[in-house]
Amino acid sequence: MAKNRVIPFGYCMRNGEITVDFTESKAVVKIFEEYLGGSSLLQIAKLMESEKIRYSEDSDRWNKNMVKRIIENEKYLGNDKYPKIISETFFNQANEKRVSKATSVCVISDELQEVRNRTYCSECGHRLSRIGGNCRSAKWDCRNPDCYKLEYQLTDQMIIGAVLTVLNTAIANPSLIESSGEISAYSPTADVIRKQNEISQMTDSAQVDFDRIKNEIFRLAEIKYDCCTYNDSPQKTAQLRSLLENHEQLNRLDIGLFKACISRIWISHFCTIEVEFINGVHIKNITERTGENHEHSAKCNGDSCKSAD
Repeated sequence: MAKNRVIPFGYCMRNGEITVDFTESKAVVKIFEEYLGGSSLLQIAKLMESEKIRYSEDSDRWNKNMVKRIIENEKYLGNDKYPKIISETFFNQANEKRVSKATSVCVISDELQEVRNRTYCSECGHRLSRIGGNCRSAKWDCRNPDCYKLEYQLTDQMIIGAVLTVLNTAIANPSLIESSGEISAYSPTADVIRKQNEISQMTDSAQVDFDRIKNEIFRLAEIKYDCCTYNDSPQKTAQLRSLLENHEQLNRLDIGLFKACISRIWISHFCTIEVEFINGVHIKNITERTGENHEHSAKCNGDSCKSAD
């Protein structure tokens, strides 16, 4: 295992003083030149290895982190008793480029993170995966080995655009989110009826076993409880109405409204997008996937995505 350098690359110790190492300092200048010329950190690391330049006494291996540390190191400007190797202009140009590249990396937004947490494959029920951190190359797919990949490429904008269209549809037509059903229901099964008959026969017996009857009554209560269902969709429908009624049409996804209204996004292998509201109502995105009046319009490039509706 290579040891960490005590003195930064480009310098050495002579007669108790830090001085410039001729070979390494030339490599430092070359690293800055290559970086400003367009080479990546990894390409520069490979270049150093190909030119047989040792990073330390016991290692000739390079990686991009080593190159990055050299580009960031202000000691090459002549700081902290280190002789100057790189001019201030050269150093600033390289680091301005480094910072610019770092901040240009596509960070997943909060709204996209919430969408990802709620997006599922309608074929197998597994969460869909968003592959690739950079938005330009990111795509969605089902990674369940027992399922199949999506037939067409699906982008972030297409999913967000479909959700936005469904929300606007529900705002314009609140009746679409109505859910029917009683709050609670009791439907006795054959086991319940059979257990009731057994208890009746036991109580009608000439010799009553009270402990046994008590246990059977408790058992009957458990079976009856399992037959009771609770449906909270009426309350959730009322909650949705209060959120969506008289709401203005959305030009972009309101992440607070999205989290409050939508529990799942279901996507088929043919890129059909279906939105499930918190009360269990499903609405498909059946609008044409073309330009709309919002920034996340769902659209396809050529034939990259076709509706299976």
